[in-house]
Amino acid sequence: MESTNPATGETVDTYEEHTAEEVDAALERATETFDDWKETSLAHRQQLLSEAASVLRDRTDEYAELMTREMGKPVDQARAEVEKCAWACDYYAETADEHLQDEVVGVDADARAFVSYEPLGPVLAVMPWNFPFWQVFRFAAPNLAAGNVGLLKHASNVPGSALAIEEVFEAAGFPEGAFQTLLTHSDTVESILTDERCRAATLTGSNAAGEAVAATAGGEAKKTVLELGGSDPFVVLDDAPIEETVEQAAYGRTQNNGESCIAAKRFIVHEDVYDEFKPRFVEEMESLTVGDPTDDDTDVGPQAQPDLMEELHEQVEETVDAGGDLLTGGEPSDREGAFYPPTVIEEPPEGTPARDEEVFGPVAALFEVSSDEEAVELANDTKFGLGASVWTDDLTRGQRIAREFESGMAFVNSIVASDPRVPFGGVKRSGYGRELARHGVHEFVNRKTVWVQHGLDASESGIE
Repeated sequence: MESTNPATGETVDTYEEHTAEEVDAALERATETFDDWKETSLAHRQQLLSEAASVLRDRTDEYAELMTREMGKPVDQARAEVEKCAWACDYYAETADEHLQDEVVGVDADARAFVSYEPLGPVLAVMPWNFPFWQVFRFAAPNLAAGNVGLLKHASNVPGSALAIEEVFEAAGFPEGAFQTLLTHSDTVESILTDERCRAATLTGSNAAGEAVAATAGGEAKKTVLELGGSDPFVVLDDAPIEETVEQAAYGRTQNNGESCIAAKRFIVHEDVYDEFKPRFVEEMESLTVGDPTDDDTDVGPQAQPDLMEELHEQVEETVDAGGDLLTGGEPSDREGAFYPPTVIEEPPEGTPARDEEVFGPVAALFEVSSDEEAVELANDTKFGLGASVWTDDLTRGQRIAREFESGMAFVNSIVASDPRVPFGGVKRSGYGRELARHGVHEFVNRKTVWVQHGLDASESGIE
């Protein structure tokens, strides 16, 4: 397994892929560890998560530079990603006891009932390369807190990051087998899912990958959580403050080199401010610095792999050939590495990639609408339903429209973001289930109903 720097084409490192025997041994180790880990006090699990946060902060530069070398994100954004992972660990170190305490339910006067949240066992996490640390930690922190153990099958272009994450938990004092990285390709996922020792799975990735995992896990009656991408609308109403909104629009489309599921991708602008928004947005996109991702002044680095850049360019060409108006960008940068410039396409026709597909790179689709109703209709005219945002000076109006979005998350006057304190996930073809917050820690637990009847004499029943 090889890691290649997308900015230079140079090999970062090579790794030995785990054999079938090594994967089997990891499953066995996970099972054995779980038997003890589920009995470990929640307070101790929380303490270890706090230690993991400290490890991350102590090694921020090391891990950030590793991410940048492996997949090309600007290094300042990589540092922020490491800090966000530490924040997630801190969040569950502080709140897991509250989220996982027994939930008392009011029942008959002569009985007591409660819901107990108990771990399931080894959980397989199939994770993507675009946020190589954060995607993993938003799974790992709540699940380790809940008493599960993790098996990570990471994207094959970020093996160094995968091993570094395992290292974080080892350095924090988690027991061997609590979190293991499997350096293996996608063709092993099915055999892991069908193994009785694997109790559940989560995947962030493409629709095809999600459908395959869901089908296999469903055949085994195993719980899954899927996050399958998005084509998030960014709706600008006629009373939005244009200058501030334009800055957020450009950042929302190009953060992480545009390779983000929750990035704003379709910009839907009211006709009363369209002529003001359009040139400013194009100018803002053109002003971004595309270059060396190790330079703190870089806004947009390379696409993660050359083939991904080629696929992105094909989507742009197909859209423009079908009648979309190219306002800026639209050609790979004339330089070494997989660089693609910030690109804006006006009014992509129906049936084109920029309108109907997830465009995973710094390419924005721009639309003009005449009313709130038309804006919402266009925003919802997609198979995806991950995030959405609306921009307005009228917060009541903004909240009303936010409720009308067919999405798992809706933001008013803020770009869509993941935050440990609120649930993350989508609807429609963007998947199902939730990560983070209380909702995320409850996804992979047995929500066991316990009913205690008070009809027996207390001396016989042990009930007080």
